[in-house]
Amino acid sequence: MNLPEQPGVFRQPTPSERPWWWRLEDAAGAEADLGSADDEYGDQRFSSQADAESWIGETWEGLKEIGVAQVTLFELDRLVYGPMSLSA
Repeated sequence: MNLPEQPGVFRQPTPSERPWWWRLEDAAGAEADLGSADDEYGDQRFSSQADAESWIGETWEGLKEIGVAQVTLFELDRLVYGPMSLSA
């Protein structure tokens, strides 16, 4: 009887595997202090621009509630666009 191989050890994706990320900013353009929400919103990385934009579309109201005023999209170190206000 052959058993399936054990799965490999989970590892976090590298920045090159998930190069897209949002800088979450306060109204002055400084990186926002997320406080206890850092576990939920901090250090999110995405494999595509579409995934990053979908995430911000789903979470912008929650981000706004914790004090994020604007966001800027990056691909690795390249600024793609922003800052983009989270106000209506």
